[in-house]
Amino acid sequence: MKFRFLLWMLGYLMAKASRNNPAFQSQLAGKELIFQLQTFDSKVARHFVVSGQRLVSKPGAVDEPAFAISFKDAAFGFATMQAKNKQLAFMQGIQDKDILIKGNPGLVIWFQGLTKYLKPRKKTV
Repeated sequence: MKFRFLLWMLGYLMAKASRNNPAFQSQLAGKELIFQLQTFDSKVARHFVVSGQRLVSKPGAVDEPAFAISFKDAAFGFATMQAKNKQLAFMQGIQDKDILIKGNPGLVIWFQGLTKYLKPRKKTV
């Protein structure tokens, strides 16, 4: 349940950033694609549609995403995406075959770059 909520929240934050954050919007420029995050068995899956510098997320899997990141199970997916050093956690998961990437690996790197725009802003005093 935590992983499903995490994917929903990720979609919510990215959709909001695609409406309000010019830097995030510039990363979406020229991209028309669908990608998804899921478990190996696809019981937990969410896909993300990028079109016209906007991003929306929807529950479930699609047949032919530009790329898909699959985690061995929901608990592992949640732990990996919440890890302090996400890059190390992803690399270790890929090496151990607990994370599978299907599709264009260049787009996976692009997606990981998007996440830096989702961090909370520091409040100025």
